[in-house]
Amino acid sequence: MSDIKNKDLDQAEEMQLQDAGRDGEDRGARGGKNKTFLRKKVCRLCANKTPITYKDADALRRFTTERGKILPRRITGTCAKHQRRLALEIKRARAICLLPFVCE
Repeated sequence: MSDIKNKDLDQAEEMQLQDAGRDGEDRGARGGKNKTFLRKKVCRLCANKTPITYKDADALRRFTTERGKILPRRITGTCAKHQRRLALEIKRARAICLLPFVCE
Protein backbone atom coordinates (compact mmCIF):
# COMPACT_ATOMS: atom_id res chain seq x y z
CA MET A 1 0.00 0.00 0.00
CA SER A 2 2.86 2.37 0.82
CA ASP A 3 4.36 1.77 -2.64
CA ILE A 4 1.18 3.03 -4.26
CA LYS A 5 1.16 6.05 -1.97
CA ASN A 6 4.81 6.86 -2.81
CA LYS A 7 4.07 6.46 -6.52
CA ASP A 8 1.17 8.91 -6.21
CA LEU A 9 3.41 11.40 -4.39
CA ASP A 10 6.09 11.10 -7.07
CA GLN A 11 3.54 11.71 -9.79
CA ALA A 12 2.15 14.69 -7.88
CA GLU A 13 5.64 16.20 -7.52
CA GLU A 14 6.29 15.74 -11.22
CA MET A 15 3.02 17.48 -12.07
CA GLN A 16 3.93 20.39 -9.80
CA LEU A 17 7.31 20.75 -11.47
CA GLN A 18 5.72 20.69 -14.91
CA ASP A 19 3.07 23.19 -13.88
CA ALA A 20 5.68 25.51 -12.39
CA GLY A 21 7.34 25.77 -15.79
CA ARG A 22 4.07 26.60 -17.51
CA ASP A 23 3.20 29.38 -15.11
CA GLY A 24 6.35 31.26 -16.06
CA GLU A 25 8.08 30.63 -12.77
CA ASP A 26 11.82 30.18 -12.62
CA ARG A 27 12.78 26.63 -13.60
CA GLY A 28 16.47 26.78 -12.79
CA ALA A 29 19.35 27.48 -15.15
CA ARG A 30 17.13 28.53 -18.05
CA GLY A 31 15.49 31.28 -16.03
CA GLY A 32 16.89 34.76 -15.78
CA LYS A 33 17.60 34.95 -12.07
CA ASN A 34 19.94 32.00 -11.50
CA LYS A 35 22.36 32.52 -14.35
CA THR A 36 26.01 32.21 -13.46
CA PHE A 37 28.43 34.37 -15.34
CA LEU A 38 31.52 32.68 -16.69
CA ARG A 39 34.76 34.61 -16.75
CA LYS A 40 35.81 35.51 -20.24
CA LYS A 41 39.04 33.82 -21.24
CA VAL A 42 41.71 36.37 -21.97
CA CYS A 43 44.27 35.54 -24.61
CA ARG A 44 47.50 34.84 -22.71
CA LEU A 45 49.54 35.76 -25.73
CA CYS A 46 47.90 39.21 -25.96
CA ALA A 47 48.07 39.85 -22.22
CA ASN A 48 51.76 38.96 -21.87
CA LYS A 49 52.73 40.17 -25.37
CA THR A 50 54.56 36.87 -25.80
CA PRO A 51 56.09 36.34 -29.24
CA ILE A 52 55.18 33.04 -30.90
CA THR A 53 58.08 31.32 -32.62
CA TYR A 54 58.46 27.84 -34.02
CA LYS A 55 61.77 27.50 -32.12
CA ASP A 56 60.07 27.42 -28.71
CA ALA A 57 58.76 23.84 -28.83
CA ASP A 58 57.93 23.68 -25.11
CA ALA A 59 55.61 26.68 -25.36
CA LEU A 60 53.96 25.24 -28.47
CA ARG A 61 53.36 21.89 -26.74
CA ARG A 62 50.94 23.62 -24.36
CA PHE A 63 48.67 24.26 -27.34
CA THR A 64 48.64 20.67 -28.59
CA THR A 65 47.05 17.52 -27.24
CA GLU A 66 49.04 14.53 -26.08
CA ARG A 67 48.35 12.97 -29.50
CA GLY A 68 49.82 16.01 -31.27
CA LYS A 69 46.64 17.73 -32.45
CA ILE A 70 46.30 21.52 -32.27
CA LEU A 71 43.83 22.56 -29.55
CA PRO A 72 40.93 24.81 -30.61
CA ARG A 73 40.46 28.42 -29.50
CA ARG A 74 37.55 27.68 -27.20
CA ILE A 75 39.78 25.44 -25.10
CA THR A 76 43.03 27.42 -25.14
CA GLY A 77 41.39 30.84 -24.85
CA THR A 78 43.53 32.47 -27.54
CA CYS A 79 42.19 35.17 -29.82
CA ALA A 80 41.62 34.46 -33.52
CA LYS A 81 44.74 36.31 -34.61
CA HIS A 82 47.01 34.38 -32.27
CA GLN A 83 45.28 31.05 -32.98
CA ARG A 84 46.08 31.43 -36.70
CA ARG A 85 49.67 32.39 -35.89
CA LEU A 86 49.95 29.53 -33.40
CA ALA A 87 48.75 26.97 -35.95
CA LEU A 88 51.27 28.27 -38.48
CA GLU A 89 54.16 28.07 -35.99
CA ILE A 90 53.16 24.57 -34.85
CA LYS A 91 53.14 23.42 -38.47
CA ARG A 92 56.58 24.97 -39.01
CA ALA A 93 57.92 23.25 -35.88
CA ARG A 94 56.52 19.94 -37.14
CA ALA A 95 58.20 20.43 -40.52
CA ILE A 96 61.66 20.76 -38.95
CA CYS A 97 60.97 17.96 -36.44
CA LEU A 98 60.79 20.04 -33.26
CA LEU A 99 57.26 18.77 -32.68
CA PRO A 100 55.91 15.38 -33.71
CA PHE A 101 53.09 15.11 -36.22
CA VAL A 102 51.47 12.26 -34.28
CA CYS A 103 52.33 10.92 -30.83
CA GLU A 104 51.51 7.29 -30.23
